[in-house]
Amino acid sequence: MDDDRRHFRSHRWFRRALGMFFGVSCLAATCSGVLVLGLLLWSVVAAAIPKSPGPLDDPGARAVGMAGGAVGVLAASNWSDPPIPTLASRAGDLFHLLGELASRINASDAETAGYRVGLTSTLWLLALVAVTGIPVGVGAGVYLEEYARPGRIRRLVQTNIANLAGVPSIVYGILGLALFVRGYGFKALALGPVLMAGALTLSLLILPIIVITTQEALRAVPQSLRQAALALGATRWQVVRDHVLPSALPGILTGTILGLSRAIGETAPLLMVGAAGSLDMPPRTPLDRYSALPVEIYNYAHEPNREFRVVVAGGILILVALLLTMNAVAIVIRNRYRRSA
Repeated sequence: MDDDRRHFRSHRWFRRALGMFFGVSCLAATCSGVLVLGLLLWSVVAAAIPKSPGPLDDPGARAVGMAGGAVGVLAASNWSDPPIPTLASRAGDLFHLLGELASRINASDAETAGYRVGLTSTLWLLALVAVTGIPVGVGAGVYLEEYARPGRIRRLVQTNIANLAGVPSIVYGILGLALFVRGYGFKALALGPVLMAGALTLSLLILPIIVITTQEALRAVPQSLRQAALALGATRWQVVRDHVLPSALPGILTGTILGLSRAIGETAPLLMVGAAGSLDMPPRTPLDRYSALPVEIYNYAHEPNREFRVVVAGGILILVALLLTMNAVAIVIRNRYRRSA
């Protein structure tokens, strides 16, 4: 009996130690990931404000680099001289610099380079992708999960959708070039390198993600909800419209967030379908030539002039700010629907 108790106690101690080690390992992995992302963002912010008078002749261009300046201020300060006003002024210089970059037209000169065309085109792309890609993806997910009969054909479709979610984005660019730009086999449907062709290509890119997340959200709805509605005499369409979709809407919105976030940062498909690296005017209709914020960042990064580093870093921060704003708005909408559901 005593040997059994000692064995039980030692085994229980080993399980506790193993659980504690696993928890500490997960915490260390999380902290290391957050630290790496923070250092990456910090380096971009530091590069956005040059350390000497540079190509952008404004107060931000004459400020000290954010990273080196912050370390120097913290090292030279004491309790009676806090560095907060200095850091706040440099943050204001950074916002002023980003505003200048967002309002300027593309140029080959770092002094006048900006992202107004790319930012406007990216907003156009987001709107068109949301209109074309999200309804098709959600509709396909609802059909496959609620209406399609189990069988070989459904399994084949599910397998292909799962495989398409992992296809490299350049493949979608080649597909968009053949279908939407050149109209392969249907010359009358060729759009050319216009905004609508880029939006349709990005819609194909995010379609598998939206379909899969929609199906997962629908599977999370309890079957008892469907059975209760059917028992009360509701039709299949009424069950899906009034009960299943409202309950699954938070998960569906999560899938759209992930899909749009991927679409906004893609460069390779847009380069394949003819997104311009430099334009004088932003697009006004879906059939105009266009650029995109990632494409302009990519082109500025290849400039041999070292002064373009400030422009590239500023464009990255604008793209990150756009992503965070879009995700924050979508998360607020998702949480509101979750509370109402």
